[in-house]
Amino acid sequence: MEVRLLIKRLREENPLWGAPRIHGELLKLGYDYAQSTIANYLPKPNKTPSQTWNTFLHNHRHQMVAMDFFTVPTLFFKILHVLILVDHQRRRVVYFNVTTNPTSAWVAQQIRQAFPWESAPRYLLHDRDPLFAGDCRAALYAMGTFSVITAPGRPWQNAICERLIGTLRRECLDHMIVLCEEHLRKILGEYLLYYHGSRTHMSLSKDCPNPRPMQVQQSGRIKSTPFLGGLHHRYERQAA
Repeated sequence: MEVRLLIKRLREENPLWGAPRIHGELLKLGYDYAQSTIANYLPKPNKTPSQTWNTFLHNHRHQMVAMDFFTVPTLFFKILHVLILVDHQRRRVVYFNVTTNPTSAWVAQQIRQAFPWESAPRYLLHDRDPLFAGDCRAALYAMGTFSVITAPGRPWQNAICERLIGTLRRECLDHMIVLCEEHLRKILGEYLLYYHGSRTHMSLSKDCPNPRPMQVQQSGRIKSTPFLGGLHHRYERQAA
């Protein structure tokens, strides 16, 4: 009965969560139930087909970072461009920035800021956007980083970055009204605090990009910490 009430609470406080996310959160609270058991108390989600990882990307995930752009409209109908770089191994967002006027030179400068002092990855995965040519390609060459360019019309080849962008939209930006560049940076910054330290991932065996310890099931109050005004929460046990 306690678990049913907790599942109901998590779903009510986090309407964007499905059975996998709630199952991951319960594991961190010490409840070792099957995901199918959790799903029995939730509406059945529409399943989407998963993509198959390319062998090269799998074998080099420890040395791979992916990057891409996506756009966000503001309340005043201005289009903001977000550059995001994500690590393949732990799904960490290693860098992001926002601009109204992206250029190849601007992208090159962002890459230098993202990887200072010879910390650049061996491979950087990206699509054929002209912004990733010219100055950007020259900067990567100077840093000793190889460009891995996806085939035309094959966004699934950069699946980790594409999925992250979808997550940012579904779990954050679709529920916000963005005012300006600084406002968008603040929103993304707060969401990424939750994403890195609290959000469980199926691809990480229900762990977080920054590893999160699993608590032992015991008596005691379960405390929730809200993020983004309560759009998402983190749950932890407190000693009785």
